[in-house]
Amino acid sequence: MNLIQAIILGIIQGLTEFIPISSSGHLILAEKLMGLDQVMSPQQITAFVAVIQLGTLVAVVVYFFADILGISLGFINGSISWLKGDRRTMAQLSSRMGWLIIAGTIPIGVIGLLTRRLIEGDLTKNLYLIGTSLIVWAILLWVAERVGRPRKQMEEIGLTDALIIGCAQVFALIPGSSRSGTTITGALFAGLNREAAARFSFLLSIPAIAASGILELHEALLILNETSMLNLLVATIVSAVVGYASIAFLISYLRHNSTSVFVVYRILAGLVVLLFAYRAH
Repeated sequence: MNLIQAIILGIIQGLTEFIPISSSGHLILAEKLMGLDQVMSPQQITAFVAVIQLGTLVAVVVYFFADILGISLGFINGSISWLKGDRRTMAQLSSRMGWLIIAGTIPIGVIGLLTRRLIEGDLTKNLYLIGTSLIVWAILLWVAERVGRPRKQMEEIGLTDALIIGCAQVFALIPGSSRSGTTITGALFAGLNREAAARFSFLLSIPAIAASGILELHEALLILNETSMLNLLVATIVSAVVGYASIAFLISYLRHNSTSVFVVYRILAGLVVLLFAYRAH
């Protein structure tokens, strides 16, 4: 992998991690188009991609820094008050939001650990699987827009909502599904409005992205050479900058628009990927 290829991967990661069009699907397709699958093992590619996700983690932490700080302090203070017997403090939004993020993270944490080797294997690089996932979740997102009742604000999210969104996030382990795509779809089904769905989706992504990146960082240090490590650093920085812009764009866009444009894009992208896979054989 050369520096230009690393920058391209960083741009794709930053653009697609938070916009519901599938970062893994676009990255895997880009890897194949650039021939990286011919010079790197699936494990090396997976480690590289998982680590550049840390760039998008930085982006979401910086963008939501005030929210994260408030949730963290509220969670600590609320938990201490709860242990002292003051149940009212736990009802505060910041404290409750911390527990909701923890609850929503449990499903992907458990399934992710149990299926880690499968996730890193050849199956998840299958273009037929990616193309199909792009289309299936496009349809589900469209259905969620039609049948969901998007009226709940952030402060109205409950435990059931968090678990629904958390279970939806599990499907992000399948390439082509999209972490933001699955969680926003789950949030719309749960009745969140579009902006709240995006915000909770981004906050919920923090533990999953951090765990994935940190788990793979050690392995990346072992299996990537010095040149690849430089490329890894550059790609991570690029993904952070582009990722921040993507978050700002999506939240602003969803305040006044539906997700229809992403539904159409996903279907078209899925068809292109399936056609590419067919011709490749």
